[in-house]
Amino acid sequence: MTEGSGGRIGVGMVGHAFMGAVHSHAWRTAHRFFDLPVTPELAVLGGRDLARTKAAAAKFGWTSVQTDWRELVNSPDVQIVDICTPGDTHCEIAIAALAAGKHVMCEKPLANTVEEAEAMTAAAEAAKERGVRSMVAFNYRRVPAVAYARKLIEAGRLGEIRHVRALYLQDWLSDENAPMTWRLRKETAGSGALGDLGAHIVDATQYLVGDLLSGVSAITNTFVTKRPDESGEQVDDVTVDDAAVFIGRFGNGALATYEATRFALGRKNGMSVEINGSLGSLKFEFESMNELWFFDGANGAEEAGFRRILVTEDTHPYVGAWWPPGHLLGYEHTFTHEVVDFVRAIHTGIDPAPSFADGLQVQRVLGAVESSAANGSAWTEIQA
Repeated sequence: MTEGSGGRIGVGMVGHAFMGAVHSHAWRTAHRFFDLPVTPELAVLGGRDLARTKAAAAKFGWTSVQTDWRELVNSPDVQIVDICTPGDTHCEIAIAALAAGKHVMCEKPLANTVEEAEAMTAAAEAAKERGVRSMVAFNYRRVPAVAYARKLIEAGRLGEIRHVRALYLQDWLSDENAPMTWRLRKETAGSGALGDLGAHIVDATQYLVGDLLSGVSAITNTFVTKRPDESGEQVDDVTVDDAAVFIGRFGNGALATYEATRFALGRKNGMSVEINGSLGSLKFEFESMNELWFFDGANGAEEAGFRRILVTEDTHPYVGAWWPPGHLLGYEHTFTHEVVDFVRAIHTGIDPAPSFADGLQVQRVLGAVESSAANGSAWTEIQA
């Protein structure tokens, strides 16, 4: 099943909070700026509370609502299921949607455990034989500067990759009186900063380097172990990490360091990556997401130094569909690019990236980090 009637493809989205808002914007916007083979139609929005789901549908432009995700998955108006729910529901919804012949986009991390991610990947591989496609929503791959950095690395401009450094720093949990959320419970989130933030930088670095991590050594920590519940009337245990720090090695021998925390005061969405090679270096910081810093080792000492590339030319990845040079893009554009790539892949019958198999590999890295931290930072190999 590739499209609905009249050159339209119906989308059913489960979940309507933060990720639901940005995904709604992307589905609503993609065909207005990019030449798509079919037009996404915001067909059904799913949520547990009928009143809140109706309010979200009216706000974001969805045609109908459903409080039972199973009904949404089996709706004849839906050809794509977009999963924007907490991680504990990803596996069941995705497998059901794939079995129903629906293409699936799933928020990251793919699942809460390696075992769940394996089951989802097996279902995706089986569905592929029936022309059904799936993708994990690692949106930072779709930042034009990140996509352009990958092109420079693929072209050999950095030479042999030697060092990879990645940070993802936020501060929204620094207040120890901040209330509990589902992200602080292992049963719903799987892990804390590791899965919420670390998954992004693991995927981004593997995407950029074009290689996979082979092993890690890690430390995790929970700084605030108890927090007031949502009502403020009692205290709940925090059962996930607040921060994760780990080193790793890529298959090609490159050394890597990672840090993910939600306790870095002053950092709102400080995702950054630096890559050093034998011929040059690159640095990207999401809080300046339209810029890429490039050091060309071929330059002589007198003119050597990092130079700023403003990634807003129409020849840069994705940018030609938007504004004139120098008119900056934002966070929401990365999700639009994600939708564009997914819809085009479905229509042409190619495998979208990152696939569920890619999401499984990231999950295996996260699992290795947790295992290493639980075993005194022991070096832990990652299954290929």
